Amino acid sequence: MTGIQLEIQLIAAVVAVACALPGAYLILRHMAMMSDAISHAILFGIVIAFFATGDISSPVLIAAAALTGLLTVSLVELIHRTRLVKEDAAIGLVFPLLFSIGVILISHHAGRVHLDTDAVLLGELAFAPFNRLVVTGMDLGPKALYVMGGILLLNVCFIALFYKELKLATFDPALAAALGFAPTVIHYMLMGLVSLTAVGAFDAVGSILVVALMIGPPATAYLLTYRLSHMLLLSALSGTLSAVSGYWVAHGLDVSIAGSMACMVGVQFLLVWMLAPDRGLIARARRRRSQRRELAETMVLVHLYHHEARPEATLENKLDQLHVHLNWEKTFTRQVVQRALKHRLLELNQGQLQLTLQGREMARRALQR
Repeated sequence: MTGIQLEIQLIAAVVAVACALPGAYLILRHMAMMSDAISHAILFGIVIAFFATGDISSPVLIAAAALTGLLTVSLVELIHRTRLVKEDAAIGLVFPLLFSIGVILISHHAGRVHLDTDAVLLGELAFAPFNRLVVTGMDLGPKALYVMGGILLLNVCFIALFYKELKLATFDPALAAALGFAPTVIHYMLMGLVSLTAVGAFDAVGSILVVALMIGPPATAYLLTYRLSHMLLLSALSGTLSAVSGYWVAHGLDVSIAGSMACMVGVQFLLVWMLAPDRGLIARARRRRSQRRELAETMVLVHLYHHEARPEATLENKLDQLHVHLNWEKTFTRQVVQRALKHRLLELNQGQLQLTLQGREMARRALQR
């Protein structure tokens, strides 16, 4: 592995963790598309700041982009508060407007500058290591690594300092307001952090990968845990794994690095969505199947309990006639009976089903619910 390859992976991993941490709160607040809105709308601020300064490397561009992110959030909130449209519709109204204005300004007035829509959308991680930070003639490494490292540190400090406030404002904003935690202020602080993170990652990885890393890893972590602290850690781990594996997929196939990383985010989410031990698709299907069998088992017990003391009990309780009275398929009925026999809820005596003491008690409790 060369030094350039290592630096690319380090930058990608730092970007992934920096994006995943605030992204976890966006997932929990049902604001996933806000990251897409901010990462696209900041182009408008970058272009306006470039026209004002004439320098594409000016720090004013970063400040203008961050302010545009906050402007996007404010406009979305303003439209949503009218109650005329829902929040997702407000996002769909605001960010295409700002983004399209930025694209139009670039195409008409900045054609000779290295500021194009392809770079905006996709970025190019392969070039990030060549933009070096040099101090007094000493090469300290890629600028992107220091920029995103600083943003990552800021994100970690913010979450550590305001962990309880963020948690309360995310899960119960009404209670947060009643306790004097100012959930609106916390909301805009979080959105400012999302904007700053998107701006920092914008140049290196492009807006598409910003969205993928801000939403994909937290969504994956959400399926694996019910605790916020674990979700944050799993989000960071998932983002790092997606970034590193995506780089080597791109290296092996000679394709876009950012595109491969975004694909690995999707692949990772798909695997967890299928295989997660509690919320996964397979686990839920098994749980539904088990619940269906438990319900059927209870219905058999109740049926036998009702007919236990009746004259027709001999006919009703015969194993080969049970499926007729319950209007079930014969194979399914035998499976349910076998399950009840295994759990010692029933006894089979010369083709006649009889409730055990445990089975009779379970049927009685089911009728009392």
